[in-house]
Amino acid sequence: MKKLTIKDIAKEFNVSISTVSKALNDSYEISDNTKEKIQKYAKENNYKPNFNAISLKNRSTKTIGVIIPTMLNYFFAQVFKGIENAANKKGYKVITCISNQSYSKEAEIIEMLSNGSIDGFILSMAKETELKNNFSHFNETIENGTPIVMFDRVAQSVNCDKIVSDDFNGALNTVEFLHKKGHKKIAFVSTLSNLHIGKQRFLGYKKGLENVGLPFNDDLVINILERDYKKYESILAPFLAKNNIDSVITTGESAAIATMKTLVKSGKKIPKDVSVIAFSNGILARHSSPKLTTISQHGEQMGENAAEILIEKLEKKHTEVITKVIKTDLVIRDSTN
Repeated sequence: MKKLTIKDIAKEFNVSISTVSKALNDSYEISDNTKEKIQKYAKENNYKPNFNAISLKNRSTKTIGVIIPTMLNYFFAQVFKGIENAANKKGYKVITCISNQSYSKEAEIIEMLSNGSIDGFILSMAKETELKNNFSHFNETIENGTPIVMFDRVAQSVNCDKIVSDDFNGALNTVEFLHKKGHKKIAFVSTLSNLHIGKQRFLGYKKGLENVGLPFNDDLVINILERDYKKYESILAPFLAKNNIDSVITTGESAAIATMKTLVKSGKKIPKDVSVIAFSNGILARHSSPKLTTISQHGEQMGENAAEILIEKLEKKHTEVITKVIKTDLVIRDSTN
């Protein structure tokens, strides 16, 4: 059910928003009769004041709320570092919360912080929110005057600023890179197939194959929907045993590490027999054995941009809604020839 707003009450009684506000605050300027009617209606319809909309209209907290979907992904740590850097320079503090991929947790955090604790949000959407396709909590927040900047996992239909990586071309360029190195059986391992970013990476992979004249083979694609990365190896083993591949692109580092482990167990050498490349240039990539070639999404740059855009919006330096696309780069290490 949609939350009742002051606007709704004003419409019901055909009075101004300011009249409703005064009546709810028991102002002497409003007749007792009107006050009583409005207060009764508000109570019966479970009206809860949005302090942000009433008393904090002109008060700035100089604090930004950041919501990330998971702690387990180093990419989000990189983004957070970028947000902190840019926010500190402008004299803003940062409060960080984790939605744990849960829609209700995300909505709860937004409601909790929208009571005037923060001036605006930077967030990457929870997996469950995207699957539910329910963005009312974002739209209400924006309508109530709290701006949102989304990054990485964004809701296409929500009218707010967005920072995304060029996932499509990131995958496409990687296929072309592998093909130049002589690879012809390029597999694709996705742990994000039901999310927009995962779909973009897959479409880029397909387009890349088309560009270099390789046929698309459904057998060389595996979508892992299991959330527990400890189970990746057992899922990948039969897939890798069945297909004689010479290279793999994965949508994340955990899947790449599991792929390398599984290949090595089956007697393959990396990169001699199979090259492995993963999206997201994180901490695992630098410490895996062999060190992992990655598609860097420039998390820190993404975070800095998100904070700068939000602060400019808060300080009324820009009003238009923008989407900024960050190009990816290949960081070549030892897991490719």
